[in-house]
Amino acid sequence: MQRLEHLQHLDKHLVDELAQVARETVRDELREQTRKQRRKAALYAASGATALYAGAALALAVGLALALVLPDWAAA
Repeated sequence: MQRLEHLQHLDKHLVDELAQVARETVRDELREQTRKQRRKAALYAASGATALYAGAALALAVGLALALVLPDWAAA
């Protein structure tokens, strides 16, 4: 009878340890994925801001170029 109780205790201990390992593995994988996605989002945000400023600079350049060849009221 003691042997059976001992085996049940070992079995429960093994299951608890396996569950702990599984939780740690999933947590580590989620952290890794989150870190990669956070970096990707930051790069997209930076490229969006760069594109916005580039578009504004292009519009300004077109307006200034038109001001050279057209009257001021038409270039605006």
